[in-house]
Amino acid sequence: MIYNALPSFNPRKKTGNNTAAGRAPQLPNLHLSLQIIIMSKKGKVLVAMSGGIDSTVAALMLNDQGYEVIGITMKTWDYTGSGGGKKETGCCNVDSFNDARMAAVQHGFPHFILDIREEFGDFVVNDFVEEYLAGRTPNPCVLCNTHIKWRALLKRADALGCDFIATGHYAKVRRHDNGRFVISKAVDHTKDQSYVLWGVDQDLLARTILPLGGFHKTEIRQMAMDYGYPELAKKSESYEICFVPDNDYRGFLKRRVEGLEERVNGGNFIDKNGKVLGQHKGYPFYTIGQRKGLDIALGRPVFVTEINPDNNTVVLGDEEDLEKNEMLVGRINYIKYDAVTPGMEATTKIRYKDSGTLSNLYMEGDAIKVSFYQDAKGIAPGQSAVFYEGDDVIGGGIIRSGRKFPLPVI
Repeated sequence: MIYNALPSFNPRKKTGNNTAAGRAPQLPNLHLSLQIIIMSKKGKVLVAMSGGIDSTVAALMLNDQGYEVIGITMKTWDYTGSGGGKKETGCCNVDSFNDARMAAVQHGFPHFILDIREEFGDFVVNDFVEEYLAGRTPNPCVLCNTHIKWRALLKRADALGCDFIATGHYAKVRRHDNGRFVISKAVDHTKDQSYVLWGVDQDLLARTILPLGGFHKTEIRQMAMDYGYPELAKKSESYEICFVPDNDYRGFLKRRVEGLEERVNGGNFIDKNGKVLGQHKGYPFYTIGQRKGLDIALGRPVFVTEINPDNNTVVLGDEEDLEKNEMLVGRINYIKYDAVTPGMEATTKIRYKDSGTLSNLYMEGDAIKVSFYQDAKGIAPGQSAVFYEGDDVIGGGIIRSGRKFPLPVI
């Protein structure tokens, strides 16, 4: 539901005594304001604006390029009474909404706030909890992009008569010779976000513009300065999950699931042979590859190598026990091609900051079997695996399992 809209007006112009008298200032008629916008030859674009530097610059760039821009800020989460803690951070706070609105107002294009809390909670937040309870490590940002944000944007774009949708993600999108729309890495590989976009469907990519893919972050910061937003250029970036304050997912789970701590506390740490090593605080509070915060002393570094929710055990092992040379990936979405050919070569990323490992891809039922050229470390069920051909995204999916097969003796 769109619950607020703000057409163009001068924010520096005084509004008389209305506000002082406790009444909201009279805004121009939205329908009339939209009618009098000069139609652009490039088309109308709905831009997702979080209030941060990237989405703000993306919107202003498109505005300068001659697109008819409409800004929209999505309200995804309300911490009050939702088990999310007391603090609103990142893209979900009032300051961010105001920053996005002000940029739109100052540059003469409309801005909306879109309430998608219900869809976000039902799909993204509930999945986040269910995945941890199933012993997996979810990636809510991927799920949000795949199933919530892009669909919500397109639905509102259609309602507003927009030709395109745009975001401030660092990635590129283009039409391939085979007719499919392809996501590829941004010029700035240190900021590239193509990994989190593998789930966006073709019908959505066909109408997507990603203005920042050809720029480095330093250039975007300079653009923000040039546009008159030095505070955005200096603003620190948040890498938190938007609905988990301070990145404390364990605290979030405890608040969200009544009685969880009591139900899962006191399970066993075991080794790969089943030997009990000690007790843990509950299997949902651990992730594959974790070393810190185990609160167990074994005289050597140990890592979480497996999580078993059925019997509330967490397997600990050496670092080499994290190394796998095969994995299964399900819930596949194809980007560059509509299928993989047997043995197709790809560079596979198993986490956002992963540089990727060379591999071969094979279909195995409804999943893709990934055979790595060299061991990949820390494969975590529930995380995304994304397959690349050069800078292009072939497709991606959700990791089901990793395994280690002995190499043949020659």
